[in-house]
Amino acid sequence: MVQRTHLTGARVVLPEGVVDHGRVTVEGTRIAAVGPAPDAAPGQADPARGQTDPAHGHADPAHGQADSAAALGERALDLPGGWIVPGFVDLHVHGGGGASFSAGTPEESMTAIRTHRAHGTTTMLASTVTGDLDDLARQAATLSELVEQGELAGIHFEGPFISPHRCGAHQPSLLRAPDPADVRKLVDTARGTARMMTLAPELPGGLESVRLLADSGVLAAVGHTDSTYEATIEAIRAGATVATHLFNAMPSLLHRTPGPVAALLEDERVTVELINDGTHLHPAMLELAFHRAGADRVAFITDAMGAAGMSDGRYPLGPMEVEVKEGVARISGGPTAGSIAGSTLTLDRAFRRAVTIDGLGVVETVRAMSATPARLLGIADRVGSLEVGKDADLVVLDDDFRLRGVMRRGAWVVHPELG
Repeated sequence: MVQRTHLTGARVVLPEGVVDHGRVTVEGTRIAAVGPAPDAAPGQADPARGQTDPAHGHADPAHGQADSAAALGERALDLPGGWIVPGFVDLHVHGGGGASFSAGTPEESMTAIRTHRAHGTTTMLASTVTGDLDDLARQAATLSELVEQGELAGIHFEGPFISPHRCGAHQPSLLRAPDPADVRKLVDTARGTARMMTLAPELPGGLESVRLLADSGVLAAVGHTDSTYEATIEAIRAGATVATHLFNAMPSLLHRTPGPVAALLEDERVTVELINDGTHLHPAMLELAFHRAGADRVAFITDAMGAAGMSDGRYPLGPMEVEVKEGVARISGGPTAGSIAGSTLTLDRAFRRAVTIDGLGVVETVRAMSATPARLLGIADRVGSLEVGKDADLVVLDDDFRLRGVMRRGAWVVHPELG
């Protein structure tokens, strides 16, 4: 039996705008219909779709047995006052729920995946942390299996090919220049599942590695870099198309030395990641990025480590230890002690902050959360927007933009409890 579910009564965010009192119909794992709901009295479904219980908006078993549509597994769920938006797509996440992708085990990886799914991220890359090349290869072998199983959208290698001057939460002793042979080794160990690699293009071998990645179909991301404006332009010309957490772990934007920020913002070929947690970016910098690049070139990310979805305390981040206080993660010891170490952010919180604090519109926030990263990954034909034929990945929010439900491929991860 194929289950058909009608989600009604909410504002539905489509690529072309918001539909008040919209309806999304899910059939199996796909979106079967989307748009304005047919005229019906409150608590009632479309007469052609069977009866509903007026008190709850769910199919009424007592009446539905006589209805052929209900017999085919049809039901309705009324979500008055809420919002339905596409499932979020995170390009950059290291862990969550007390677990880390860098642990290199399926169990820890699935804990992190489930944690972020419960906060609306239905599609994600698994990001690694700088480590020994052999250890990173081992991690990639495990993560590639989860990609092949459909649990992840790919692997993002962040380090070790980054600048020691902008290493942030990466172990300085493990950093190295991006020798193309080493870059190729990591890509090959991922067995076709490597989707992005962050590197500092100014380092020896940087431009050659950018070209290698681009030729291999892997996104080359400029990040953790001490690059100049001119060197960054060279990297973009060589094939770099992503800015890893723009503004963070790179030279600041200055009037005589614009650095990588200006080069990355001004080029239409580059998608810029932003961590919207209130700690990594001043709201004015967020506004600058949206003003210059626009929602079609901005991708909200979490850069979350294992403490996402957890309480304050100490957590591992690759070979390093992180202490979380009041939700902010910092390296707890060694030469980089005190450096911000990723985030504890989840994308539902980033969404709410964007709309209620930063003043972004809902439609442009949805693009930055879903459509833009999906297009960058080359999977916009399946996810990233609410359109017929795409995966039934969606998030239900209440009228204050707090998460109330998450559906992935037609199955509820978090069942909505609106109204």
